[in-house]
Amino acid sequence: MSAPREALTRYVLMRRGFGYRFEGDERCLGDFVAFMDAANAVIITRKLAMDWITQAKPSSWSNRLSMVRGFARHLSIVEPGTEVLPAGVFRSPKRTRPYIYSEAEIEQMLEATLRWGLAKGINRRTYHCLFGLLAATGMRLGEAIGLERADVDLKAGVLTLRRAKGGKDRLVPLHPTTTEALADYGAQRDDTPVCRKSPWFFVLRYGQQLRPQYPERIFVGVLRQIGLRDPELHSRGPRLHDLRHSFAVNTIVRWYRAGEDVERLLPTLTTYLGHSKVRDTYWYLSACPELMGEAASRLEARWETGS
Repeated sequence: MSAPREALTRYVLMRRGFGYRFEGDERCLGDFVAFMDAANAVIITRKLAMDWITQAKPSSWSNRLSMVRGFARHLSIVEPGTEVLPAGVFRSPKRTRPYIYSEAEIEQMLEATLRWGLAKGINRRTYHCLFGLLAATGMRLGEAIGLERADVDLKAGVLTLRRAKGGKDRLVPLHPTTTEALADYGAQRDDTPVCRKSPWFFVLRYGQQLRPQYPERIFVGVLRQIGLRDPELHSRGPRLHDLRHSFAVNTIVRWYRAGEDVERLLPTLTTYLGHSKVRDTYWYLSACPELMGEAASRLEARWETGS
C-alpha cells in the first residue's frame, strides 16, 4: 500500500471517529490517491491537486477542492512539504431554486401514483406511501428507503433514522394521519408472505429494498402524466427532492401567518430536517419569494411599532 493510501485510511478513520459517514468523500479521495499513485507522487502539491480537480465537470470543482483541502491540511501535520490550496479558488455552484408544490398538486400526484404501473403487487402502494411520507415529513429519499421495520414505531408515532446525513441518528415524530397511513401500508405489504419476511419497511413486490433511482424515475413519470413536467425536457422541472423543500417552506410560511416567532422556531425545524447548521434552513427564506414577502412584512411591522 502506498504512503498516500495509508494516509487516506488513517484520515477516513479519524473523520468517522468524529461521527461523519464520510462514504462519498472516501470514494472521491480514493480516486485522488489513485491519481497520485499514477503520477508516482507521495506529496500533495497545488499543481497536482488542481490537475485532478479540473479533470471533472466544473460543477464539481468546488466540492473536490473542499475534500482535497481537508485531506491536505491533515497531511501537512506530519508532512511539512504538503501544499494546501487556498479556499475560494472556485465559485460554489448556485443551488437550484426549489419548486414549491401546492397541497392540491401533492394530492394530485399521490392519486396518480396509485394508478401508475401494474395494479398487481405492492409497488403502487409503496410509491404512494413513500411519496406521501416525504411530503409530510420533509425527509430525504435515502432516509426513507433506508427505514427498517424496527425503525418505524407506529404506536409512538416516531421514526428512527439511523446514521442519517452527518452520521448521526435522529428521531422524526409523525402526525397521527401519517402514522395511520404507514400502518395501512404495512398491513397491505404484509399480505404477501415474501414481503412479510423482508427487514425493510418500504419494499417492492418481491420484498427487495428500493434503490434511489426507482422512486426518482417513477416520480418523474407521474409528474409528466399530470402535467407538472414537460415530457420533452428530460432534465428540467420539479423534482422529488422538492417535496422536502416544500415541507420546509410551507412550515415557515404557516409560522409567519400564525404570528409565531420564526427566529426562535427555526432551530427546531433545523433539527427536524437533519440540517447540520441553522443557516442551511435560513436558505429557504431567500429561495422562496413568498417567504421573503412574509419576512419583509414582519420587519415593517416591527419598524412601525418602534417608530
